[in-house]
Amino acid sequence: MRIIFFFLVTVVLFAKVAQGTPPEFVKQLQAVRLLEDVKIDGILTESIYQSPGVTTFYQQEPYQGNPVSEPTEVWIAYDDVAIYVGARLKDSQPDSIYKRLSRRDNEVGADMFAVAIDSYHDHRNGFYFSVSAAGTQMDGILYNDDWNNGTWDGVWESKTRINEEGWCVEIKIPFSQLRFDEKENHIWGINFLREIGRKKEQSFLVYTPRNESGFVSRFPDLIGIENIKPPARFEARPYITAKQELVQRRQGDPFNSGSEFSPGIGSDFKLGIGSNLTLDATINPDFGQVEVDPAVVNLSDVETYYSEKRPFFIEGMNIFSFGQGGVNNYWSFNWSNPNLFYSRRVGRNPQRNLPNNNFAEVPMGTRILGAAKLTGKVVDGWNFGFIEAITNREYARIDTSGKHWDFEVEPLTSYTIGRVQKDFNDGKQGFGALVTLSHRFFKDDGMRSAVNSNAFIGGVDGWTALDSEKEYMVSMWTAFSNIQGSKERILDLQTGWPHYYERPDAKHVSIDSNATTLSGYAGRINFNKQKGRWILNSALGFVSPGFEPSDLGFVSRTDIINYHIATGYKWNEPTDYYRYVNIYASYFQTLDFGGNTLWRGIWGRVNYQFTNYHTFEIFYDYGFESINNNRTRGGPLTLNLPAHEYGIEYFTDGRADYIGEFDMYAFRRKNEYVYRFETYLTMRPLSSLSVTIGPEFTTSVNPAQWVTSYDDNNAISTYGRRYIFADLNYKEFSTNLRVNWTLNPNLSFQLYIQPLFATGKYSRYKELMQPKSYNFNIFGEGGSSITDSTFGGTHYYYLDPDGLGIARTKRIEDPNFNRVELRANAVLRWEYLPGSTLYLVWTQSRFDKEIDGGFNMRKSFNRLIDTKSDNIFMLKLTYWLGV
Repeated sequence: MRIIFFFLVTVVLFAKVAQGTPPEFVKQLQAVRLLEDVKIDGILTESIYQSPGVTTFYQQEPYQGNPVSEPTEVWIAYDDVAIYVGARLKDSQPDSIYKRLSRRDNEVGADMFAVAIDSYHDHRNGFYFSVSAAGTQMDGILYNDDWNNGTWDGVWESKTRINEEGWCVEIKIPFSQLRFDEKENHIWGINFLREIGRKKEQSFLVYTPRNESGFVSRFPDLIGIENIKPPARFEARPYITAKQELVQRRQGDPFNSGSEFSPGIGSDFKLGIGSNLTLDATINPDFGQVEVDPAVVNLSDVETYYSEKRPFFIEGMNIFSFGQGGVNNYWSFNWSNPNLFYSRRVGRNPQRNLPNNNFAEVPMGTRILGAAKLTGKVVDGWNFGFIEAITNREYARIDTSGKHWDFEVEPLTSYTIGRVQKDFNDGKQGFGALVTLSHRFFKDDGMRSAVNSNAFIGGVDGWTALDSEKEYMVSMWTAFSNIQGSKERILDLQTGWPHYYERPDAKHVSIDSNATTLSGYAGRINFNKQKGRWILNSALGFVSPGFEPSDLGFVSRTDIINYHIATGYKWNEPTDYYRYVNIYASYFQTLDFGGNTLWRGIWGRVNYQFTNYHTFEIFYDYGFESINNNRTRGGPLTLNLPAHEYGIEYFTDGRADYIGEFDMYAFRRKNEYVYRFETYLTMRPLSSLSVTIGPEFTTSVNPAQWVTSYDDNNAISTYGRRYIFADLNYKEFSTNLRVNWTLNPNLSFQLYIQPLFATGKYSRYKELMQPKSYNFNIFGEGGSSITDSTFGGTHYYYLDPDGLGIARTKRIEDPNFNRVELRANAVLRWEYLPGSTLYLVWTQSRFDKEIDGGFNMRKSFNRLIDTKSDNIFMLKLTYWLGV
């Protein structure tokens, strides 16, 4: 690592950076008003195409600055209802055009044409619409000048035709799909992209030069659009669903017959308010996921984070992105950025624990009664976003000795999210604010100890450039949280993950058993050099012990102060030996508010892309000895021994019909290790078929795996409580299989299958010997004892710290496990009319667990096959109505 640091310093001080001069880009384009109807058929016969179009395209990749290698000509026109783009994309080898079919929004390295439009002309935001040579549509939004998000789906038309000269495309984008101010004469930003798959070539009207930043801000002006008005913009998507569930049934379960049919009906709406605001609303929303979450094994105290899959919450959500604007790189080392708005909290699983029962029927999620989202621009160009959602009061049905009764598990709840943001001075500065509110309406007083009564988060964020060229940028955010609830609820928050106020040797926190509120704060400041070959990035962040955003947000750790400083250098002008080489290095440290160093280390990474587009990456970091404040889960501090961490990744050319990826990760410290191997192979035997298989294998040994803790006044050295750990030998094998078969641009079939086998074998049970150490007393040694027995079909261990002495004996259930699981999902998607879709979905899940820590692939596979499955069949039909 020292060699890397010295090398980087030498490069920074003495390297002479050769910056190429960009070509003379087009500054302005003229849109032509149509005097005839245009048929969207991919045949450029209309009179508009007889006049010269724009032809000055330049390569961004692979030979930056060179003209496009194949003749390219584009025309742009408009009428009262839409903007039209036509392109003639000649090719000297038309039989070599990559005509790969894929489902919508799925990039597969095909030949492609795209148009990007900054209709607000704010030089930071916009829309993009792209079409592959095979006719697959991809669209999304552009934001923060450099970033894009493909979750937005517009309703627009396109058609492609391949001929003896190459291929042609026509695109019609209704004005209802864009956002612009009402005025007589419009100036928009526009850009075009052509990708030639076999050459790995990307050519733009205007590209972002290497070692620079900014994309939307470079767009040429589109002039000539006159006397148009923003349309009324009303859309409705009524839907019907039919779901049949065939699930396993426990004998005697009065709530589960093994089969249940549930129909549904509702509608989503989109309404334009003026020229700048859009209201999305839903009645009886169908927020069921078409895709399933992956199977995971979580043995930590940190909640598993799942990505959002519901269209209402992912479409246009960039406006609610907080703390990451203005700067194009947000590096982090041992830092997980708190998420102030985690939309999967809305409609979450019920939170209240059930009483003792014989049988119970619990809702799989909390039903959303209604939701509305208002987004757009308000006075003086401020970006605005507002969401309101109401979730139902949910009940579990309980059976106790034949008596049936309802038990409330989630109260009626209101969720509110508000966001404003604006950039100033041509994007050199920006400022924003975000507020979230959660309010619960209690009917059963027992719910007050299970969930918070009210929750508030308020935050501000912004950025500023330190120079006129926006090369050096600083961004920052800070937030405050306040939770209100009963004494019992706030006490639970203080003493549970992720706060752990009960830590006996933590002097900076203490439990208040009478508190009815919990408050905290968090923030981060980032510095980034975002132009040039020399890289510089640093950040300082903090999350106070009482910060609690989890009613509508997500946080993995509190009570941390984290910082890093990173540098590096980029060789990104292709040579005979590489396409690019990047070297990075950093120093980082994490502390708690008590001043304990929780992690400190140095890190280095090298990225190397060969001339054949294969990519090799390697990283290494070294962690110095440090303190662990969560290993005992609310108990005393322990010691982290020095550790090494490294990994290797290798990717082949993404254009090929067969694409490979190999990842290896390793973590090592004394008597502890983690090794993970992943291999992915994507095969394209047909232009319409893609198959990806990705086996993953993890093996690890943890000599300090948490088991439990219990009170014992004789445990004087550990504050009257014993903290039990064990050696855990863990093995996991899983495979991700994905099949994408696209019959035509509007009809596709997806299949996802994930089997998972995981085993954990616990041994050498032990207790922490003393705080701030990594020393343990092993049960069965030094006068202690460990015995076992089976009672009622359950295997138990009995841990006695002093044999026949006065210390309390602890009984624990055997924690060994052997888990097999399957997640499978098949989706047939047919867009039978623009914006109108039919889904046929089949989901299968299997799960079995037994007390056996041995890893045997054949036995696990046979168990998975023999395990009974739960199956869900669903039909969903939507119809788009637009005005």
